[in-house]
Amino acid sequence: MRRPDWLVGQLPPAMLQEDFFRRFVEMFQAQADTLMAHADDLEHLADPDLAPPTLLPWLASWIGLESVDGAGPPEMQREVLRTAARTLAWRGTPAGLLSMLELFSGAPAVVEDGGGVWREGESPADTAWVVMRVASTGNLTERAFADLVADEVPAHVRAELWVDGRLVWPRRSVPTTAALSVPQPPTET
Repeated sequence: MRRPDWLVGQLPPAMLQEDFFRRFVEMFQAQADTLMAHADDLEHLADPDLAPPTLLPWLASWIGLESVDGAGPPEMQREVLRTAARTLAWRGTPAGLLSMLELFSGAPAVVEDGGGVWREGESPADTAWVVMRVASTGNLTERAFADLVADEVPAHVRAELWVDGRLVWPRRSVPTTAALSVPQPPTET
C-alpha cells in the first residue's frame, strides 16, 4: 500500500515549502495513482472470475473462442471461458467436445467418433466423423448451440449434432457420394 503523498514526499524539503511545486507534483501524482491502480489490478484482469464483463470477449479471443461475445449472462460467459481454457489442450478431441457439450447443454452428452487404432490395412475408409448427442441446448437456441459446437469441431471432420433425437446440425466436408459408416440414432418403435 502506497502512502497518499508518495510522490510529493520525494520532493526536497525546500521545494515542499513552495506551494507551486507541491501542486505541480500533485497533478502528476494523481495521474500516476490511476496508472498504479491499474497496474496493481493487472493480474486480476486476466482472471475470468474477476475480470469486468466487458473484458470477457477479449479474454476469449486469446484462445480463439468466438462464442463469448458479451451478449449472454456474464456468469455463463465466465463458465464457458473457464471451461474452454481448462480444456484447450483437448480442443477438437472427443474429450474436449464432450466437455463443451455438457457445459453448453447443462446435461450429460454422448460423443461417438470414427477415431481409433487399427492394425495396418484394417482401418475403415473414413475415420473423420463425429456424432454428438445432447438432450437439450440448455438456455441457448438450437442455432446458437450449433454455432458454439461448430467452433469446437475440427474443419476436416464431418459432424452431426443431435438434440433430443433430432438432427439439428449436419456438417458436410466430404462428398455425399462417399461410403460412410456413421452410427444412426436408434429408431423409436
